[in-house]
Amino acid sequence: MLGIGLKIVSVLVFVSMSAIIKSAEGVPLGQLIFFRSAFALVPVFVLLGWRKQLIAGFRTKRLGAHIFRGCLGTTGMVLIFFALLRLPLPEATTINYATPLFVVIFSAVFLRQKIRLFRWTAVVVGLVGVIIIMWPRLTFLSGDMATVGPQAQGALAAFAACMVSATAMMTVSNLVRTESSATIVIYFSLVSALIGLASLPFGWIALSLEETLILISAGVLGGVGQILLTESYRHADLTTVAPFEYSSMIVSIVVGLVVFSEVPTIEMLVGGTIVTAAGIFIIYREHLLGLDSPRTRKMRKVSSPS
Repeated sequence: MLGIGLKIVSVLVFVSMSAIIKSAEGVPLGQLIFFRSAFALVPVFVLLGWRKQLIAGFRTKRLGAHIFRGCLGTTGMVLIFFALLRLPLPEATTINYATPLFVVIFSAVFLRQKIRLFRWTAVVVGLVGVIIIMWPRLTFLSGDMATVGPQAQGALAAFAACMVSATAMMTVSNLVRTESSATIVIYFSLVSALIGLASLPFGWIALSLEETLILISAGVLGGVGQILLTESYRHADLTTVAPFEYSSMIVSIVVGLVVFSEVPTIEMLVGGTIVTAAGIFIIYREHLLGLDSPRTRKMRKVSSPS
């Protein structure tokens, strides 16, 4: 229950962070990336310092892999922030649910993992749900192909962010074999902050004290959300807490309605429900396959009474 509670709180924190980013219209993306990443390190450093693990968090023999993962993650962040500034909050949130679907696709294509029919069916159904969400925004498909409006740009950016994020997740799955979670978070935030800072010559804007504090809070919330997410996996199995990620659809609908006066469309509700069901089914199948793995069967045999 503690793991589930931490997961739900992390969802609330991340949606709050997304709402702050969405409200920062007019602030260059590179500037948003810098604040989101640099100040996310504050709560991370505080926690590691309290645990006396701060120095150990910087130790790595795979700096190149961290830089590559950081570049991928930052690209995904740019795309999702771009989408948040152009789409209603619930739509940007639910389109992002396609990320696990692309993890399955890329695992089959690039890692040659065996994907059974049930999961392929869930992937196809989930992608249909994402298309239903996006379809009202893709008006250029039925008109002038040369004219892609801001909302269509946002929908396409959110969809592309899913593919980039799925690639980044696969990179992380390789990193965790040798690197601690703290090390991965630290180097990702550092690389992302440096990339954001590098955009300074391309036109940051002057911020008021209030705007600066708001963007700093977005970064701190991002760091807190990451800590809560990591801690949730420490107290419960991944397959137990992962489905609660989809509670962000409900939270984003409420925040979008109350803060931004965004009324969810029928397409978003229908498509979001479909892609959520597909994602939960994939998690369920992963759980069943994990229980049936040779390693798990061996552990059950060893732990069973003779």
